[in-house]
Amino acid sequence: MTLDFLAFAKSWEEGWNSHDLDRILLHYRDDICFRSRKAQALVGSGELNGKAALRDYWAKALERQPELKFDVQDVFEGHNMMVITYRNHHDVLAAETLYFDGDGMVYRASACHADIR
Repeated sequence: MTLDFLAFAKSWEEGWNSHDLDRILLHYRDDICFRSRKAQALVGSGELNGKAALRDYWAKALERQPELKFDVQDVFEGHNMMVITYRNHHDVLAAETLYFDGDGMVYRASACHADIR
């Protein structure tokens, strides 16, 4: 697999800033496993399995934060994986770790935030 990580990060950022769930979820497999403490707080589980569960969580998150905006800070490339660091509309620093299959689709991801209080 050859993935243009910078192009992916730009597309990821643009998807989030559009608030279009279909566009955001375009990069993720149907069987995605996603982990986040923010998901735990919002939907009662810190591990979401499947695109439907992820869509539900992100729909609730976007509804609660209509001003949500991400600004990518750095992109770290790994073997079939990457880390995107970004700041949100409240200037909170966060990082997403994304693992890719051979087709360039995300099958596992996790989000960490510098301050979620």
